[in-house]
Amino acid sequence: MINEKGLHLLKNFEGFSKEPYKDVAGIWTIGFGSIYGLNGKRVTADHSNITKDQAVGLMERDLKTTESRIGSLVKVPLTENQFAALCSFVYNVGSGAFQRSTARMKLNRKDYLGCADEFLRWKYAGGKPIKGLLRRRVAERKLFLDEEIT
Repeated sequence: MINEKGLHLLKNFEGFSKEPYKDVAGIWTIGFGSIYGLNGKRVTADHSNITKDQAVGLMERDLKTTESRIGSLVKVPLTENQFAALCSFVYNVGSGAFQRSTARMKLNRKDYLGCADEFLRWKYAGGKPIKGLLRRRVAERKLFLDEEIT
């Protein structure tokens, strides 16, 4: 299960929105980066506003799926912080992208540093580097490597 450091990182970078919005990649999102609403359907512009408590519920639902997917895709031992960093990363990029990633391949070869370094490559949206995504990846990498997050 994601630890407090990972949860803080995820919530901080996702931010909260009570109304649907398009993220930097152009994907309709609500709450703390949820792409599926309360009814389980994809968020659209017509989605109803939600409360912060509902957003936390959506995030917790999405994190359970993320944690489960990490559990099935990662075949090596992880520290709490490594798992938490992966939760934030996979929550953001999606489990399908993680499954196909060099980061996962390196991790499953026990190349922990190589996996952490791969995070920094995931800073693009719409083909352009995004400063906020790079800041997030730096923070995820630091957490993964058990370094102090600033």
